[in-house]
Amino acid sequence: MADNSGKKILIVEDDQFLRDFYQELLTAEGFTVDTAADGEIALQKIRLGGWNLVLLDIMLPKKDGLHILQDLKVQGPAQPIGPIVVLTNLGHDSVINQAFTLGASGYLIKSALNPDQVLTEINSILSKPL
Repeated sequence: MADNSGKKILIVEDDQFLRDFYQELLTAEGFTVDTAADGEIALQKIRLGGWNLVLLDIMLPKKDGLHILQDLKVQGPAQPIGPIVVLTNLGHDSVINQAFTLGASGYLIKSALNPDQVLTEINSILSKPL
């Protein structure tokens, strides 16, 4: 298992079951995890910076993931952040393409991945040089 201590992940997900699931999964792997349940809280936390990875749901209350990415282009985080990976159940290529255009580094289709696959994807993303 990789040494994930000190790596901080922000999970932005409005579905409490999924948010808790990702948090437990990643905490068990040694990550420091914080969460946000809506887009406004998420944007505040992302703007603080210091994240190694942000998992960003597209469909969120108050401000959706694409609007968060747009806002970050206008005013970036106070401290550097690692990649932003979009979480979606949408197989909509246009939404995913728009997320990449706005700065997302990747995407995970929530309904298609089991816990091991989620961890494999996250570890793969975090092992890539920035």
